[in-house]
Amino acid sequence: MSRRRELLKLAPFALLPAAAAASLPNATLGPKQAKLTKEPFGDLLIYFDGPTDQLKSMTAGSLRLNAGQTPHAPHQHPEEEFMVVTEGTGAISMEGKITQAAPGSMMYCAAGKLHGIVNTGKTPLLFYFYKWRA
Repeated sequence: MSRRRELLKLAPFALLPAAAAASLPNATLGPKQAKLTKEPFGDLLIYFDGPTDQLKSMTAGSLRLNAGQTPHAPHQHPEEEFMVVTEGTGAISMEGKITQAAPGSMMYCAAGKLHGIVNTGKTPLLFYFYKWRA
């Protein structure tokens, strides 16, 4: 049997949801329920990470970034992303443009665009982030 014919026989199953990819549960989590990773630059909490009913992937977390630190050089990824600063001060770079950030600042960055954050203050900078792929 040709490879094409084998694939056509399986085509109806491509419409079924993947059994292994369970959607994120409806939940309210506090910091103690989130997955904590202690990094040299600060404390990373991941509250949710996985597919939803409408998205291929969704990650929601926070980073308490130590003074003078950055989690990594400006980078890009296939997900869209929001960041919300709730404590401290820093600088957010997007496509080479630097913007000062303080509590209440919010960043949106489209997929594939270069962005980053650095704590420019003397105290930790706390921000929450949300990344997803449709």
